[in-house]
Amino acid sequence: MYRFLLTPRWWGINVFVLLAIPFCIFMGSWQLSRFEDRVQGHQSADAQASANEKEAARPLAELLPVDKATFGKQVTATGRYDRQLLVPDRELDDRKGYYVLTLLRTDGGKALPVVRGWLPGSPDPAKAPAAPRGEITVTGALQASETPGDNGVSARSGLPAGQTAAISAASLVNLVPYDVYDAWVTLDTADSGMTAVPVSAPADTGLDLKAFQNLGYTGEWFVFAGFVVFMWFRLLRREVEFQRDAELGLVQEAEEPVTVDAGSK
Repeated sequence: MYRFLLTPRWWGINVFVLLAIPFCIFMGSWQLSRFEDRVQGHQSADAQASANEKEAARPLAELLPVDKATFGKQVTATGRYDRQLLVPDRELDDRKGYYVLTLLRTDGGKALPVVRGWLPGSPDPAKAPAAPRGEITVTGALQASETPGDNGVSARSGLPAGQTAAISAASLVNLVPYDVYDAWVTLDTADSGMTAVPVSAPADTGLDLKAFQNLGYTGEWFVFAGFVVFMWFRLLRREVEFQRDAELGLVQEAEEPVTVDAGSK
């Protein structure tokens, strides 16, 4: 009854099933590992953030370039505040507002973007406190340059003068006539009645939409594997039932087509 499994049609079905199931399981396991990596990265980032708060601040030059090991560490830099910009569309405690960003000109001539605090509402230069004058030493958490359109960072263009969508050297270098560090600092204590901006998580370490997409893809691949098995058994059952009905004479064979000789009438 099961001789049909040796037919070319069923050989093709069986080969497909034998290849599809391991592939689906492999892809599901890979997506699951990606989700677990993000969970572990999130836990490591939280632990590192707690450790960074207890560490003494170090000079900026010792922590550059910014990577996962130096992200969020306490840093100090000395210089004079220069141009001030506002960063719109930034939420804090579920309230909309904006960052007050001021460029700190260091002794080397390059500027370090410093987020001095957060204010609620729409960006308003009149409400943003002026930066302190003279030489000043700032202390805060080191952050990596932002990427527009990633991790909630706005990708808007055509902003009014005095505003920038992303805190990154690539964006700021077009707004000032001097070089900018490929990093920025958020002050531990905000200036002049503003709210301090908390340290953000390093890229690809948070339980964000991408992490839960990985978890969703994991379920999809395992469901696909189960669906392939289900469809194989369903086809097998239908074929067995057809063979059984044929043996009992319950299936009528298709009538042979009648050919007409064009020469005979």
